Amino acid sequence: MIEAYQAQCQNRVDAALERLFVAPQPELQRLYQAMRYSVTNGGKRVRPLLAYAACEALGGNVEHANGAACAVELIHAYSLVHDDLPAMDDDDLRRGKPTTHKAFDEAAAILAGDGLQTLAFEVLGNAELNPHSAELRLAMIATLARASGPAGMVGGQAIDLGSVGQALDQAALENMHRHKTGALIEASVALGALASGNADPATLAALQRYAQAIGLAFQVQDDILDIESDTHTLGKTQGKDQANDKPTYPAILGLQNAKGYALELRDQALAALEDLGSPAEPLRMLARYIVERRH
Repeated sequence: MIEAYQAQCQNRVDAALERLFVAPQPELQRLYQAMRYSVTNGGKRVRPLLAYAACEALGGNVEHANGAACAVELIHAYSLVHDDLPAMDDDDLRRGKPTTHKAFDEAAAILAGDGLQTLAFEVLGNAELNPHSAELRLAMIATLARASGPAGMVGGQAIDLGSVGQALDQAALENMHRHKTGALIEASVALGALASGNADPATLAALQRYAQAIGLAFQVQDDILDIESDTHTLGKTQGKDQANDKPTYPAILGLQNAKGYALELRDQALAALEDLGSPAEPLRMLARYIVERRH
């Protein structure tokens, strides 16, 4: 069932994203090609799925979540382009294809990432692409800015780069991942809820608890797959975390305990949705999928 829902949401957000990569003048053609390549070269679209599912859970029109879904995927794609650069993770493979700096060059990759990041906020600020009141659009922009900046994802990447070769405990590792991975996942859920037009403080708090749990579960499962999967299945270099001496959940907890922790986080996420009823079923499916996926 998750496969059908995933395909439906992927088709919706991909159609919306495709319209964003038309170069306004010939001199920008290569830049827009690099931006498009970075976004449309595959990917699970987990963050747009969460935005759509949160909107549905609160009885909203999913078409009104297109802006939120595009924005979080643009931010995610930009972060991957920059993370893959030689100055950071130095990876040659992403989603089974050459990383952007390999398919183009480093300068093009930096500019493509910059372009994707700023395009995300342009989408949220545009009333045609994000058909909500000016007040709501501003709230959505502020939510995404905090989640993707130094208080969120960028801060998490800085902590990650500074932690290579260090012996972190579980609390320190979770602090890093709540920033690096969790913040954008939380924003995806929050933006989808806001896009519904029906979000109240109590419901937003419940959805935040859900998103915090699946954000950590996502990273725990990533760490497990870095050990158990292979490069072909992952679409990126398997074993890179171990090779780079990065702290991971299996390294700290042991592999079996890490698997148990992922399931515990899934159950925490499901418990947070207890009061939302059947409209929240897609969110429940996504919580299960995150810890069951193989890539």
